[in-house]
Amino acid sequence: QVQLVESGGGLVQPGGSLRLSCAISGSIFSINAMGWYRQASGNERELVAHITTGGSKTYADSVKGRFTISRDNANNTVYLQMNTLKPEDTAVYFCNANIRRRIVSPGRDYWGQGTQVTVSS
Repeated sequence: QVQLVESGGGLVQPGGSLRLSCAISGSIFSINAMGWYRQASGNERELVAHITTGGSKTYADSVKGRFTISRDNANNTVYLQMNTLKPEDTAVYFCNANIRRRIVSPGRDYWGQGTQVTVSS
């Protein structure tokens, strides 16, 4: 079994900061790329940030300069540091990881359950 569990969401005022964590557990051979997505009420799920095994990072234009994605391979964890938060950042944030469970198996995408981030005064 593979499980992704997000934490760190909550209510914060505009201009504040939050750090999201995603811990991956289970029987895993290797973790490939990882990313964070978000879905605001009534909107489609969108990519927020992405990080490859080599550490190459990609960000949505709306969060560039404010958000930072990082990964801790020793602990199978991916983080999203969110600074200078805006009301439009309000959404459910989802962790994603491409995981190879066996050496003979291809990588597959796995998702966390999501964590709510609300930016409001």
